Amino acid sequence: QVQLVESGGGLVQPGGSLRLSCAVSGSIFSIYPMGWYRQAPGKQRELVAHITSGGGTNYADSVKGRFTISRDNAKNTVHLQMNSLQPEDTAVYYCNRGFPTTSSGYVAGTYWGQGTQVTVSS
Repeated sequence: QVQLVESGGGLVQPGGSLRLSCAVSGSIFSIYPMGWYRQAPGKQRELVAHITSGGGTNYADSVKGRFTISRDNAKNTVHLQMNSLQPEDTAVYYCNRGFPTTSSGYVAGTYWGQGTQVTVSS
């Protein structure tokens, strides 16, 4: 059974940083692309960043230059380092195991974590 478990959310002041982690179990990890999504109240879930099996990364324009996605295949974990956080980054953040694809885009897979709340407020 595939499980994704996020951690690292919390309350932070504007300009602060958080590092989210997503531990994957029950699956071969290294062959799958992984993505981080977020969903703010009243808004659709949006793709924030994704990383290919080979380590290539892609970011939404709203977080480019502030967020960094990385993966540790030895620990079956994907991270999202979030710097210079702003109130508009407040959301529940979810990790997702993507479908392997030869395109540069990200195709969301079936498996999601339970989400971790990130709140940016003074």
